[in-house]
Amino acid sequence: MKLKTDELRMLDGKEGLVRQKAMELLVKYGDALGAAEFVDVDNVFILSGLFSYTDVFKYPIDIDSIASEYFLDSQEKLMVDNVKAFTTNHLFTIDLANGHADLVKAPKILQDLIAATQHYCKRIGISVTGTCTPYQCGNTPVFGEHVAWVESSAISYANAVLGARTNIEGLESSFSSALTGKTPLWGFHLKENRRGTTLVQVDEKAISLDTVMDYELMGCHVGRTIGTEIPIYPCGKHHPNADMLKGLCATGASCGGIEMYHMVGVTPEAHSLEEATGGLSPKQAIQYGTRERRECYERLNNSSKDLVDVVTIGCPHYSIRQMAQLARLLEGKKVNENTLLLVYTARSIETVAARSGYAEAIEAAGAHIVVDSCPINIYFPTSSVVATDAAKITYYMTGLRGYENVWYGSMLDCVDAAITGQWRGELR
Repeated sequence: MKLKTDELRMLDGKEGLVRQKAMELLVKYGDALGAAEFVDVDNVFILSGLFSYTDVFKYPIDIDSIASEYFLDSQEKLMVDNVKAFTTNHLFTIDLANGHADLVKAPKILQDLIAATQHYCKRIGISVTGTCTPYQCGNTPVFGEHVAWVESSAISYANAVLGARTNIEGLESSFSSALTGKTPLWGFHLKENRRGTTLVQVDEKAISLDTVMDYELMGCHVGRTIGTEIPIYPCGKHHPNADMLKGLCATGASCGGIEMYHMVGVTPEAHSLEEATGGLSPKQAIQYGTRERRECYERLNNSSKDLVDVVTIGCPHYSIRQMAQLARLLEGKKVNENTLLLVYTARSIETVAARSGYAEAIEAAGAHIVVDSCPINIYFPTSSVVATDAAKITYYMTGLRGYENVWYGSMLDCVDAAITGQWRGELR
């Protein structure tokens, strides 16, 4: 890689051992990717969870040694003083602040590791947003801005909806970017790699695109069909809102590998079909109609049991609009005594929901609002029957967690299941 003066200073250790190790990692990363140089970034989003590394679950917890080894690939204990780029995080953990550790039966070592990680992030200057949706909570890059982000739906949202530029980053590369303000210039940082390649032909006479669920099902089908290609969607009869686009991002990435898409007349790099394709012909076209929609819905619903133990909603984290919708649906109702209703959102959104009266209405119905967390971290027997309005979490719970009975439907379906204790959802 061709390094600039400031990059050579960091690589030579003239800005300390920590940044030297970070630059060494990024240079190896860039070389492996075939990047010729770095690009400056002043916006980083990291995943500060360590839970894929099982050997960190032991006492005593030495978070600096753990971070050195797993963030910076160093066996030497490194004391990080401060990040260089503006950085927010997703904790990917459980909610300690609201007393939900016991609710989700989290072991003590996990609780202590989470607390240590939170303190570490705070100490080195990371904004502890604790959400998978940083774009809803103050970290909203502008069109054309180069960023280094993790998290499937966030990456797609940054690229497609905001028009920022990021690749799929991991814990290690994003942390090194936070320390150096650099990321390899390749992939979606380059304009020529952002052109749409696959035209999605939607049968709009037969299906509507006016709910979050509609967009999730479409994203699920397209993701499974085209993998890592860049789809071009038409704008439906109803202009999609941010929650609908968020759902499209989540399922396209989790059910496939979509890092970016275009929606003609909606997303900032697709004012026209010609702009979306960069003036080239799409490589392929795929169909999406009633048959594909039904197939996706049935694939996501794999339970044979109607009684529901847990309803988990808010993946990606609910927006303030969704919290308001949920409050209206739950007003004057009570969650079934045999069913647990968990609502996931960001702490900052919960604060606004509380000031607006939404949180009070939700909790008065018997639901639990969970912040700083992710539904994938629920700790219940895999025999539990789970209902969710998140196609992404359905995909993950069956594939990663081994749950055999998962229902998927709309927010309305999930509220009905929480109140009645039974699944009565259907594809409308």
